[in-house]
Amino acid sequence: MTAIACLRILFNPGGESQPGEVPKSKAQAVADAFLKARWRAPRKCGAVAPLAFVLADNRVETFDPTEMQALAGELETVLFPGRQGGQVCLMTFEGDETAVLKFASLSQQDLAGLVAGKGYGGAAGRVHVITAEAVESVPSTRAEAKALAAEKAEAPPTEKSNKAAQSAPPVKAPPPPPQTGWWGVFDLSANAFAGSLIGMRADLVQPPPEDDDKLLKRDLICLTDAQAALKTATFGEIHVPFGFWNLTTPSAQESYKSRLSRYPLDQQPRLAATVYGTPREASLGMLQQIRAFLKGSFALLDLRVDDGTFPIHGLPPELIDSVTLLLTGETEFDRLSAIQKFAERKSLYEGKMVLQGVAGVGSRAELEACKAGGITRVQGRAITDLLDRPLAAAEGAPVVLG
Repeated sequence: MTAIACLRILFNPGGESQPGEVPKSKAQAVADAFLKARWRAPRKCGAVAPLAFVLADNRVETFDPTEMQALAGELETVLFPGRQGGQVCLMTFEGDETAVLKFASLSQQDLAGLVAGKGYGGAAGRVHVITAEAVESVPSTRAEAKALAAEKAEAPPTEKSNKAAQSAPPVKAPPPPPQTGWWGVFDLSANAFAGSLIGMRADLVQPPPEDDDKLLKRDLICLTDAQAALKTATFGEIHVPFGFWNLTTPSAQESYKSRLSRYPLDQQPRLAATVYGTPREASLGMLQQIRAFLKGSFALLDLRVDDGTFPIHGLPPELIDSVTLLLTGETEFDRLSAIQKFAERKSLYEGKMVLQGVAGVGSRAELEACKAGGITRVQGRAITDLLDRPLAAAEGAPVVLG
């Protein structure tokens, strides 16, 4: 039971430009900060495209439009202080994950068409147009809009209108937004970014699947998108995820091989394989098998674990390059405790010449705990938001977003 929706911001629904209109870039930042402050845990939200935000709540099946109306009123006041209403409206679309992400890619013109009751060229869902004054349900697809118009029509269409409809150019649906994004990987010891990790945008709003077949499909998407990014991404390490159990399964290995065969050999020194789902009891033989399988394309091997007491002492030097602790605790106390346990084993990691990293760092307190514990690498929302492309330079410092 999880409600997933895409919230879009449409400026000037009437289509007329307004004097002193807020720049869209500023509106994006204001709306992002506003939603993160209002849409509190355990609910989740994240920007997936310009003026497009995915919202999720695993406690309900649908969202309450009246709550959205309150959001619309407050956001309008923030964006247009001292001005009359009607300058901005929110649109929410509820559907499956693919349909929600497709809705996030619609242009402002497409959104205006939805407001006008024309529908759009995508999957069906529940669409509400929300202003501070009203909440209105509108048809989501063109087929729904056509059926609704037919019901309301008092007479069949005239010959003239039929000819006009037949002569209208077909509307090309916009391409869906990318399924992946990039997290910045920050090196605390060097006080600079070290590279970027590719990840799935869907993880912003719901937990990853547990089924190995579904995880494999995600990995293959990341491998494909990371390979494409290598053409323009010239800075730092590029981290790509692999599922531990899929790396030990012959059929999944064959799927990985089909992607890895396309990777340029000259990029191998900067590529890091991040193996998630690594069990605490991972055998030495399994890890050696994984290293041998990946070393032709990836120079670096990172194990992602969820146990701060992972037994690094049992592994030989040079088998792995880093271990990254993924923070999974529901409370800040749990997450800080996990960081502390991990940091307490710093001398063991140094003895093996293995770097320690922490992923999912989401607050200033967690970032400071990593610094105090001598953790080398950090990534998560306290470092960067999910980016559209890999980082282009090492300059900068962690940016706490929440």
